Amino acid sequence: MPTATASTRVEGVVAARRGDLIELSHAIHAEPELAFDEHRSCAKTRALVAERGFEITAAPGGLATAFRADYGSGPLVIGICAEYDALPGIGHACGHNIIAASAVGTALALAEVADELGLTVALIGTPAEESGGGKALLIDAGVFDDVSAAVMLHPGPIDIAAARSLALTEVTVTYTGRESHAAVAPYLGVNAADAVTVAQVAIGLLRQQMAPGQLTHGIVTEGGSATNIIPGRARLQYTMRATDRASLEALETKMRGCFAAGAVATGCDYDVREAAPPYAELTPDPWLSEVFRDEMVRMGRNPVPAEVEAAMPLGSTDMGNVTQLLPGIHPVVGVDAGGAVIHQPGFTVAAAGPGGDRAVVEGATMLARTVVRLAETAAERDRVQELRDRREGRA
Repeated sequence: MPTATASTRVEGVVAARRGDLIELSHAIHAEPELAFDEHRSCAKTRALVAERGFEITAAPGGLATAFRADYGSGPLVIGICAEYDALPGIGHACGHNIIAASAVGTALALAEVADELGLTVALIGTPAEESGGGKALLIDAGVFDDVSAAVMLHPGPIDIAAARSLALTEVTVTYTGRESHAAVAPYLGVNAADAVTVAQVAIGLLRQQMAPGQLTHGIVTEGGSATNIIPGRARLQYTMRATDRASLEALETKMRGCFAAGAVATGCDYDVREAAPPYAELTPDPWLSEVFRDEMVRMGRNPVPAEVEAAMPLGSTDMGNVTQLLPGIHPVVGVDAGGAVIHQPGFTVAAAGPGGDRAVVEGATMLARTVVRLAETAAERDRVQELRDRREGRA
């Protein structure tokens, strides 16, 4: 009998571990944890690969809820990114339980063919994608230094093979004024809440002049303690997004003027600080994206046409930082959520439903087969290896 191809074998591994992967997805979903506090989710994500014999590096870069799990010793190092943080109040409405379980499935599948394909399989647990920039911190810690290419997927309402994302900066703005009795001596106060109001009005007026692709949105996280006290302290948290870093920097300059306006108008002091590392725009590798598109079609999925992808509504992800460093993909795998989209409660339900389970299994299969194609295509394998060697100063 002919020997099964590597692509067939990895698909078989995912099918054989289907129950384990869905159980993992549901277990993470049942106990949602926020950024940098994903201790149970992190442990669950690495448990199956630890049993398979992966070598576990805990807390790389000092991040307690990060890990790297390696299998094999081949020169082609493939990073598989797992996310597992949830959202406040609505749990896994972004489906990170699906991301983690599909990443584990991909890693387990590739471990079966690592020796024959010359792979090192690196499952990288990346905390705090929703807020905190775990991947950016892990890049700084050197966790991706030896990685030739990185893959992961994200659930969503439709299938997108070459998904892109916006560059992002998140800031906290603190206004400091002076408290006073709001009726007895309001004139002795310096109203920090008024500074917030002025800043938000300025931002609202700025929107008309924002360039295409620029967005901003924020919340008031502190605005006073009692109605009869002039607020002496108030705080905003704002996110700014744009199609690329240059456009984002231009938006940041204008937004800082709006924040300053609140201080000037009220006499408050103010302070602007980054709340998390900046997120770069996601730039998927064209060759890997097209292979994944083929896999989507093979699985009976219907990815949006390539010419439509550039016009799709975009979010932001710290996987963008990874794709600015090395070849990578972050496709969106469709989950039927009854019309709900990510960050809605309906998507939380769907992430542990039949559509979410299908995304786990099919997603792991498609990612694993994409990596096999890379490993078996000499020109592309050489390309990603040469890019890594250049980064390391060896070329």
